[in-house]
Amino acid sequence: MVNQAAIMDQDAIRRALMRIAHEVVEKNRGVGGLVLVGIRRRGVPLARRIAENLAQIEGTEPPVGSLDIGLYRDDVGRRPWTPVAASQIPVSVEGKVVVLVDDVLYTGRTVRAALDAITEWGRPAAIQLAVLIDRGHRELPIRADYVGKNVPTARREEVLVQLREVDGLDQVVLVKPEGSDQVEEKR
Repeated sequence: MVNQAAIMDQDAIRRALMRIAHEVVEKNRGVGGLVLVGIRRRGVPLARRIAENLAQIEGTEPPVGSLDIGLYRDDVGRRPWTPVAASQIPVSVEGKVVVLVDDVLYTGRTVRAALDAITEWGRPAAIQLAVLIDRGHRELPIRADYVGKNVPTARREEVLVQLREVDGLDQVVLVKPEGSDQVEEKR
């Protein structure tokens, strides 16, 4: 039996993304020279939503791109093969501030792969990271600049982000395997 606990509903996701947009504006003193790049799959609709929020705040919507990091992962061959989708970034990232956007930050390996992938598009002035959920358990020294919600988890647990553009509804759920109420063994 699997237990699920709701972490965020549609309104909580909307508020978190608006807060992230405000933080992006504050840190970068506006949206000039900004490019949002969503990490496929769910990072892309999140990047689009943040860009729409930035347009509401600043009156200008920054360009939004999508990045497939499949060929840059360090676990190719250990995971089931998934087809690579074309990355699309509508403007040059050279000298721009790139905000990478993803749904969940966990070990940091996806972000490391995204850093490798984005530099093939040029040399940004800076790269920042925005995530909807930070669940901890980093294996690499990577930290998000903007976080929708910090959710402490056990390694056995899973954070499931569902977005209307991909899944038909907006919610974030913590999935706990049976017996996860017991104390987790240390590695």
